[in-house]
Amino acid sequence: MKLYYAPGACSLASHIALREAGVPFELARLDWATYRTEDGEDLSQVNSKGYVPVLRLDDGQVLTENIAVLSYVASLNPGAKLAPAPGSLEAFRHLEWLAFISTEVHKSFSPLFAAAATEEVKQFALANVTKRLAWLQGAFGSRTYLLGEQFTAADCYLFTILGWGAHVKVDIGQWPALKSYHGRIGARPAVLEALKTEGLLGH
Repeated sequence: MKLYYAPGACSLASHIALREAGVPFELARLDWATYRTEDGEDLSQVNSKGYVPVLRLDDGQVLTENIAVLSYVASLNPGAKLAPAPGSLEAFRHLEWLAFISTEVHKSFSPLFAAAATEEVKQFALANVTKRLAWLQGAFGSRTYLLGEQFTAADCYLFTILGWGAHVKVDIGQWPALKSYHGRIGARPAVLEALKTEGLLGH
C-alpha cells in the first residue's frame, strides 16, 4: 500500500492509523506548491478530487476520504482494535465520531486556512470551531479516548484536527480536556513516529 500525504494535513490521521495498525506501507509526500509527489507523480492523476489522503492498495485500486481510509486501515488488523467489532453498537458509535469529526470539526477549520477567505468568512468559521470544540469539551467527561479506554481510528483523526489550532490561532488550552487528550495521544510511539516522519515535531 502507498499513502499519499501532505505534512500536517488531514492525511496525518491515516498515517498514524497505519503505524498503529502495524501494517506495511509506503509513503508518497505531496508538495502543495506543485501538486506533485517527490518522485514526480501528479496528484490529479492519482485522485481527481485533488486532495489527500489517498491510499493506493496493493492491487492498484485507490481509496480516498478520511472516513473510508481510516475504516479500511482499521480492518486490516483487528487485533490493533482501531475500530470496534463490525455490527456492534460501538462500531456505529465509532462511525458517529468519525462523521462528526469530518463534517463538523474538520470542515469548520478549513476556511481558516483559505487565503481567499474574507475576514467575515473566517470569523464565521472560527465561531463554528469554537462551538464544536466547546461541545467536545463537555462531551469528553472522564474518558481517555473518544470511545472510552480504547484508542481508535477516530482518535487519530481528532488528534490531527486539534493540532491545527496552533496554526490558526485557536488556543486548544481553553478546553482543558481536549488539551490533555491531545497531549496524551501525542505521546504515543506511533504518533511520534508519524510526526517525526512528516517533519512536524516541535511545530
